[in-house]
Amino acid sequence: MTRGHPEVVVCGHICLDVIPTFAEGGASWEELLTPGKLSNVGPAVVSTGGVVSNTGLALHRLGIKTRLMAKIGEDLLGRVVVEVLRRHGPALASGMLISSDAPTSYTIVLNPPGVDRIFLHCPGANDTFGASDVPFPELAGVRLFHFGYPPLMRRMFINDGQELETLCRRAKAQGPVTCLDMAWPDPAAESGQAPWERILARVLPHVDIFLPSLDEILFMLDRPRLEQMEARGGINGQAEADLLNGLAGRLLDMGTAVVVLKLGDQGLYLRTGADPARVAALAGLTEPGAWVDRELLAPCFLANAVGTTGAGDCAVAGFLAGLVHGLTPEEVLTSAVAVGACNVEAADATSGVPSWQEVQARVAAGWERRPVSLPLAGWEWDEATGLWRSEADRAHHA
Repeated sequence: MTRGHPEVVVCGHICLDVIPTFAEGGASWEELLTPGKLSNVGPAVVSTGGVVSNTGLALHRLGIKTRLMAKIGEDLLGRVVVEVLRRHGPALASGMLISSDAPTSYTIVLNPPGVDRIFLHCPGANDTFGASDVPFPELAGVRLFHFGYPPLMRRMFINDGQELETLCRRAKAQGPVTCLDMAWPDPAAESGQAPWERILARVLPHVDIFLPSLDEILFMLDRPRLEQMEARGGINGQAEADLLNGLAGRLLDMGTAVVVLKLGDQGLYLRTGADPARVAALAGLTEPGAWVDRELLAPCFLANAVGTTGAGDCAVAGFLAGLVHGLTPEEVLTSAVAVGACNVEAADATSGVPSWQEVQARVAAGWERRPVSLPLAGWEWDEATGLWRSEADRAHHA
């Protein structure tokens, strides 16, 4: 890697979030939305959102040389995105792709006290993002290429994911370890009707590490099961080990080498492939032998939670940073949930993320874990690592 060359490229969805502030005890929701009425609100919080902003800026805060790559419009909101990114680091906006044909994506977040948030979202240039927008030769020498949120980027999921497959295949051909994160498809929109199982089957052979949330992958692979679990009060507490193992097994069979399922306050679940040749794709980052045929669950750390915006994206940043540092699977998972816990101690998406050294020092000081409530029959708590290990994992890695 040449001097100044990024170690990680984070590519995909970005938007500008505009969040008006509301006073406690102000007007009711009905009064605020009365046609023709002028309602006073407080100053707006303006920030960037999406995987490129959240995971990318978290990696930057962790000290990883990171390039951000996303598509914005040649408009006022696009200039605001560039300015916000530059405030975090002068070079962080250099990878933005400027479109003269599409507007910058933005979201108006209405969040009055005591009311569920309402999002008014414009997909903008994200819907026009395609493989041809990525300067693939510039990925040579990059250690990790992370792409995120294809369900929020129309060209990535139409035509059975042909564009997403092309993007991942061409990125992989340049040499980096490839990673893919997802987002929730809107059941009432085009993304919710896309054939996600077929899309994943054609894309995952070109993806080394796949990191969806449990609800996202249930939506894509077993929607009836998702609906049953939601009807019983939520999914994370019902996610028994057999369900996690089965879903991850299907994804490994589709061709990826490593599956990480985000379980909200239950932590992160990891299952890796049993084929050393496939797992060898990680050789540029870590000792691949330690990653063959693993099954682990990392509980979250106790945190003074202020907000959960970007928690999953920041946990992914911790995972990727651990790989860049060449850590073991146990250490990588621990770093991931630690960064996620730091994130929730601030209201916004990334300001709670400290330096890598501070994260590791907090873990080493005996940071207490949250209890796991989901059923883990046959699993065993490993006091030394603070992780749960399946019976199969213990048999293969004594």
